[in-house]
Amino acid sequence: MVALVTPFRRGQVDVPRLKGLVDWHVRHGTSALVPCGTTGESATLSHEEHEQVIELVIQQARGRLPVIAGTGSNNTAEAIRLTRHAQRAGADAALLIAPYYNRPTQEGLYRHFRAVAEAADLPLIVYNIASRTGVNIEPDTMARLATLKTIVGVKEASGSLEQMTRIKALCGDRLALISGDDALTLPVLAIGGAGVISVVANILPRGVAQLVSAFERGRLAEARRRHYELAAITKALFLETNPIPVKTAMGLMGLIDPELRLPLCPMGAANQERLVAVLRQYRLLRTKPR
Repeated sequence: MVALVTPFRRGQVDVPRLKGLVDWHVRHGTSALVPCGTTGESATLSHEEHEQVIELVIQQARGRLPVIAGTGSNNTAEAIRLTRHAQRAGADAALLIAPYYNRPTQEGLYRHFRAVAEAADLPLIVYNIASRTGVNIEPDTMARLATLKTIVGVKEASGSLEQMTRIKALCGDRLALISGDDALTLPVLAIGGAGVISVVANILPRGVAQLVSAFERGRLAEARRRHYELAAITKALFLETNPIPVKTAMGLMGLIDPELRLPLCPMGAANQERLVAVLRQYRLLRTKPR
């Protein structure tokens, strides 16, 4: 699944490029589209733009790929509103980041997600990334959330395989464990994970899809080989804060205009040079938009 970028042009959502990305992912083996997450710069989208992006991706997908709409907020009422909108727009599921900045207790986290689950009839995936939010969703809290019928998965970006193992042990098959770190896709699959919501898939969708597919088919040697093949590009795409490197790469590849919104700014010259070297290594600078 791809953590889809939001292309901008002259300060506005670049609608033609966004539609083109949807079609590109349909052709290149992506399993699902995840717009308006961290990689989609949801924090700097206006409410109107957020709804516009979700609607455009759903309309352009035309049922060819599932759409998991990012609808999280640190304001529970706003998360409910965004999730209800995604449901009306035809999203297949919603991804909800843990409330950021507020730093709620574990009880507050549970009540937040329960409120959203009770307000919208849509499968929900909880997104745990303490490095962004300032609060970790503990495995015991995930076990409580897994008892709610519409909470079906967790995107785990804690970086801790020990924590993910505990979540899997506590929740079993009630909750799909999804990697939120490209570097940990294969290890997460190995402990019972269901896949990845990937940044790397923005530029190498088929490569990421082939890694997951190889593991699912029991071709472990191939899965390991593809894991190592993706290691250098994965590292390069996190040289600076996501999504700065991936949008820079996509701009160099001709897929989008690499425009970012403040407070994100263009990639530093030294890091961009390192990124270009890796893109050349993967022959990605020869890629042309189709």
